[in-house]
Amino acid sequence: MPNDMLSAFDEYFEIITADSPELLEQAFRLRYTVLCVEAQAPGFEAAHYPDGMETDDYDRHAHHILLKHRPSGKFVGSARLIFPDPSNPVKPFPFEQHTQIDPALIDTSKLSRQHTVEISRFVLLGRFSRRREERRRSEVWSKGDQRDPGNRRRFPHPRLAIAVGIVRMCIRQGITHWFSAMEPALNRLLGLYELQLDPVGPLVDYHGPRRPYYAELSKILDRMRTNNRPIWELVTDRGKIQPLFPARTPERALNARNMAVAAKY
Repeated sequence: MPNDMLSAFDEYFEIITADSPELLEQAFRLRYTVLCVEAQAPGFEAAHYPDGMETDDYDRHAHHILLKHRPSGKFVGSARLIFPDPSNPVKPFPFEQHTQIDPALIDTSKLSRQHTVEISRFVLLGRFSRRREERRRSEVWSKGDQRDPGNRRRFPHPRLAIAVGIVRMCIRQGITHWFSAMEPALNRLLGLYELQLDPVGPLVDYHGPRRPYYAELSKILDRMRTNNRPIWELVTDRGKIQPLFPARTPERALNARNMAVAAKY
């Protein structure tokens, strides 16, 4: 059966790697618009960025993606993957510096930092994120329903398109583990598509309420393939994009023994 979601993704969106000064400027200006102007998020006061670009020191060793809306030709979303700093490989990720990580759930010292990134600056322009009844419609898609009941959008949510770009970049770069410090609401939205990360600590005040999360990419893809085949086909382009070396490492952070600990978060 044709995957209409994949067709809709190709029709409406394009993921672009921001690998030039011009594209990086687009990403930084988009972040400024969303974080400093639209959201006025704590710690992102517009006055701190007189050039209209939101940047920080981690951008020096990060890879960035842009979400392009094909019908309008506009960049509408962005995300970055923070890689270890080549000049300082033991430099902590923001996740490690600004959140409270439960050592019973994860020991970050046992992870291969070479194959780990932190996902951050996951932003989408306001006019694309405010979509009525989006959760209800997303829940329909999350069950793999391929019907088109008329008023339901052919693609669930632009944030899913950004997540597709993140997964595909990580596969290309040989990344096996994810960190993130994000709002629980975003993780719940990702969970509609089996893309949720595992909480590994309590809420903290870090640019607003944030929680530390961790995930193993191969486990996400396995879960997705089992529970939501249409989404798996979307993020892997019908299986064409697959990790060369699926992570089956001994440092699984959330095994059966400590799931009970994770439940408290």
